[in-house]
Amino acid sequence: MQRRVAITGLGIVNPFDDDETSANGGADDFFRRIAEGQSALSLYTTEDIPRPISIPAVRCAAFRPEKRLGKALSGMMERFAQLGVAAAFDAWRDAGFSRENGQAFPTPYLPGESGVAWGTALGGLMAFERGYRDFWQHGRERVAPMSVVLGMNNAAAGHISIQLGLGNSALTYSVACASAASAIGEAFRHIRRGGAKLMVAGGSDATLAYAVVRAWEALKVLAPGDKSSAPQACKPFHPGRAGLVLGEGAAALILEDWDHAVARNARIYAEIAGYGANADHVHLVRPDQGGQVAAMNMALGEAGLSPAEVGYVNAHGTATREGDPIEIAALREVFGAHSEQLAVSATKSAHGHLMGATGAVEALLTVLALHHDTLPPTAHLNEVDASCTGVAHVRGTALRGRNVRAALSNSFAFGGSNAVLAFKAAR
Repeated sequence: MQRRVAITGLGIVNPFDDDETSANGGADDFFRRIAEGQSALSLYTTEDIPRPISIPAVRCAAFRPEKRLGKALSGMMERFAQLGVAAAFDAWRDAGFSRENGQAFPTPYLPGESGVAWGTALGGLMAFERGYRDFWQHGRERVAPMSVVLGMNNAAAGHISIQLGLGNSALTYSVACASAASAIGEAFRHIRRGGAKLMVAGGSDATLAYAVVRAWEALKVLAPGDKSSAPQACKPFHPGRAGLVLGEGAAALILEDWDHAVARNARIYAEIAGYGANADHVHLVRPDQGGQVAAMNMALGEAGLSPAEVGYVNAHGTATREGDPIEIAALREVFGAHSEQLAVSATKSAHGHLMGATGAVEALLTVLALHHDTLPPTAHLNEVDASCTGVAHVRGTALRGRNVRAALSNSFAFGGSNAVLAFKAAR
């Protein structure tokens, strides 16, 4: 028998964070700001050698890992893992579980019934970048002794598993921009098949390493901007869109077997009901309409939803010249005549592209959109490009009280990997 899957906890480390932790305070505040169209983008500058960085970006500047995790624990992690573990701890508390003085208290589930599925595109790359700098810039003869455990991509999943006592699995998914969405989708299917009763799923990335920024610049897909224009630099679906904006962050969702969540009287934000994942096998970096259509149809089919039952889509929408029109065309193909009434927004316009974390952040926003019956807008979208018409873009301010019953969150990645999550309201 296939099990229903509830979402009972949300956690996030985000650029609006003031570093004050409370159960769900960060997630609700983040959603409110995104719904209001606030931008977390700003100009990021460094004095790096050989050439300083100056780009629009998103940073979690207030995040203090020693305060959130403790000095000993945070010192064993690279930044992507610090962000991820902090988000997971917040989601854990939000789901009604306890963790005090470094100890996770018993839940209704045995260790073997609970696991982790985590996404990251870059992992602990910053640790290795520091090692290269130590060798070639500073002339040192050895790298830091902890470089391997700091840099390994599965560090976040391993720490979450150890700290929360989750013994079912600790799996890491690295699928470029679809990493976190893939982790959430695979966790959903694991519970649905009866393989676990609870999964901590999400993703984290810290993308502002010097080499990463220079690599994206070389692809010529980063949006330009100065101090005054940086907050509006990411413009999905706009005629003036000029590229994506890099950022860092993390988000975590607690997925539970529905019947067990109800039995413990858990608050249920929404139901995750479907997942579509495929490889469009067309091009390494060029998005493909057919692959996106197939992934959305797969998610709808698994969720038992018709296109007309979906009221909102959180689009992948990276603000690239080529990618945005292809996604809109895919939406029109999937939703047909309903596409004219389909509310669509690209929240990357406000929180940037967090690479391996993006799918989790956008899934969290989609869940809260259903929970609060409030659909966040695409920020700065005062005009829609002619190539991106045919859907009901959410512009300016959030749409409230639409009684949306189901929504999709799209993640489409380099390598031809597509991941789509389907959610149902639990009202």
